[in-house]
Amino acid sequence: MFVGVSRVNSKILILTRACSYYISKILFSTVVALLLYSASASTMFSRSKSSTPITSAIRKVSKDKLYVSEPPPEWFGNSANPRNDPTWTNGNWLKSRFHFSFAEYGDGPQQFGVLRVQNDDLVQPKRMFGTHPHSNMEIITYVVEGDLTHKDSRGNEETLGPGSIQFMSAGTGIRHSEGNPNEKPLRFIQSWITPRRMNLTPNYGSARGEVCSRRDQWTRVAADWEDKTADDEKIAVRIHQDCNVWATETTKELDFELAQGRQAYLLCVDGAVDISSQDEAKSLERHDAAELYGPLKLHFTPKTDNAHMLMFEMASSPGRSGRPDAE
Repeated sequence: MFVGVSRVNSKILILTRACSYYISKILFSTVVALLLYSASASTMFSRSKSSTPITSAIRKVSKDKLYVSEPPPEWFGNSANPRNDPTWTNGNWLKSRFHFSFAEYGDGPQQFGVLRVQNDDLVQPKRMFGTHPHSNMEIITYVVEGDLTHKDSRGNEETLGPGSIQFMSAGTGIRHSEGNPNEKPLRFIQSWITPRRMNLTPNYGSARGEVCSRRDQWTRVAADWEDKTADDEKIAVRIHQDCNVWATETTKELDFELAQGRQAYLLCVDGAVDISSQDEAKSLERHDAAELYGPLKLHFTPKTDNAHMLMFEMASSPGRSGRPDAE
């Protein structure tokens, strides 16, 4: 009898933890959006840890400052992790690096301007995130390695390879599943951006990436719906916010001008790169990030054969930017 009770208690504990994680993930986008659109939220964020006096125009966010999450497989309906599977590159099914507070990580920086979430996820073969809802958030997913499979409540279903970018305007609500049903590990960068308006009509779209399109140059891969220049450039991924997403895989030195009244969050996806501007310089390696504050004339010098970078460029947001632990 006591063995049976112990097993029941164990199952209850697992379900409780899973529910806690799912509830935080499911309600996260709605709660954040509501907070961001309230007057009290402005005061809260301006006083939070993410509100830091900016003393440098280039501030490095070292990878060792990121929160690493490795939730148990049963929380997401996956089977136990195998002990000796040669196709796996990590012991746990999921290894996620959180740049901002998310799920069980609640005491980190809240945001960088309109960029509310950036998770760098490594998903092992044959593992998935089960169906879950989102609302009132612009969600952009950039595939780094492997193939990402997506299926949602609006009938969209596809698999995207490396360099591809996917977006969901969650709006009034959308349900989806995503993951890696394939034989190789999957790595993707998922970022959530707060929309300029709530309760928009849900929308989904994607663009398949070609290395040649971003080789040795900055390529804009996502843009604001209200930006008419994006129409001319035929940018397929469009979101409801003043935020551009730029990508490059470069072996050459590159420049980028960040205008007055603009800021950017840069992720070194792979490789290593030196960033310089006027009297400032920083070095980034794989998984490192940087906060950038305009006006800046930035110069990028690859330190490896291929420097792969992803940059979110947006309007400046005083009081809602800056990590206290950025260097």
